[in-house]
Amino acid sequence: MPKFVYTARSNGGERVAGAVEVPDRRAALQYIERLGLVPIAVSEPAAAAAAPAHRAGAWRAGLRRRSAPRLKLRDLLLFTREVHDLLASGMTLGDTLNTLTRHQTHQSRLQLVTTLRDKIIEGSSLSGALAQWPDSFPPLYVSMVRAGEASGDMAGVLAGLCRHYERVSEAREKVLMAMIYPAIIFIVGLLTMLFAMMFVVPRFVVVFRDLGSSLPVPTLLLMGLSNLLMRWGWLLMLATIALVWLGRRALRRPAGRRWWHRAQLRLPLIRHIVTANAYAHFARTLVVLLSNGVPVLQALEIVENTVGNQILADEIREARDRVTDGTTISGPLAAGKIFPPLLTDMLAVGEKTGDLSGALGHIARRYDGELDRNIKIFTAVLEPMMILIMAVVVGFIAISLLLAVFDMTSGLKV
Repeated sequence: MPKFVYTARSNGGERVAGAVEVPDRRAALQYIERLGLVPIAVSEPAAAAAAPAHRAGAWRAGLRRRSAPRLKLRDLLLFTREVHDLLASGMTLGDTLNTLTRHQTHQSRLQLVTTLRDKIIEGSSLSGALAQWPDSFPPLYVSMVRAGEASGDMAGVLAGLCRHYERVSEAREKVLMAMIYPAIIFIVGLLTMLFAMMFVVPRFVVVFRDLGSSLPVPTLLLMGLSNLLMRWGWLLMLATIALVWLGRRALRRPAGRRWWHRAQLRLPLIRHIVTANAYAHFARTLVVLLSNGVPVLQALEIVENTVGNQILADEIREARDRVTDGTTISGPLAAGKIFPPLLTDMLAVGEKTGDLSGALGHIARRYDGELDRNIKIFTAVLEPMMILIMAVVVGFIAISLLLAVFDMTSGLKV
């Protein structure tokens, strides 16, 4: 059984050193806590003699850490709430993370929290430990935690992060909810069309051929489409999958992502939703950072990486380069002619009055309301459009078949 050497502190602040033989490091930490001590460092002396093996193990551990699934927004919000609640109750950071490890059921979250706890015990700061998981903790999160460490108000900073990510989650849910009903209409209409083209129309084709009469042009066109779908449907499906895959791959590249984001800012209905969401996120993120002591230039850099639209991110980067005194934001943003004058004017008023955080809060609320209105307009326009398109497709199929039937029955002599 491996032997672990530990250094800890007692409740009276005295430094205590010792050794224990346990199966692994976690068991050693549990043993130290049962003694009523606070662990400072825990190491395995035998590991120092096997440096190559240690490096290989560290490499494998790093590989496992990099391959671990990233925390989703909901998981990140839950983690932040749990840490905030425990810290606000008076628990230390090390005890907080140790408590969370005993209540984690998801393997990826357990691995993440355990690693954070071990880093804290080894003497690392929380922000430094979080920075090693960039896929789970974005720069905004790490910078906020670093500001909380500097100010000594970690619980307050985490409460601000909870409010921020709750609003981000609400904005995403609004957009997703707006797309559910049109998506259902589209899927049902598509399935109806495929059923008609692959099962209904071929039965009529057999009847029409047996009668041998001439058919109207719409009926011939419908029969040709049905035959094409029956013979080459698998190829069309493969081509569609290939196009989707190629499109997704192209959008991951900087040029493709920039093209798509620029198109979003030009589409009639989409652009209002995209810009309102981006402006609200810009103001909300910036006010959270500035309120917690993050410098203006660093805050703009973080907002640039989290705004969600590459065109707006490029404009924020250029504005950051134009900021010379580190305090004035409205002028450089207005010079780019992309951010609306209302937003930059409200920023300018906040800078003149010395209440920039208040101005950013007003901007966030203003564009949150605009996002709600734009989503309602979008759904109000999209739903009848989808219904109309599906009605036209189904109506074309029905009318094409009925025209052929009427032509045949009109030629019969009773």
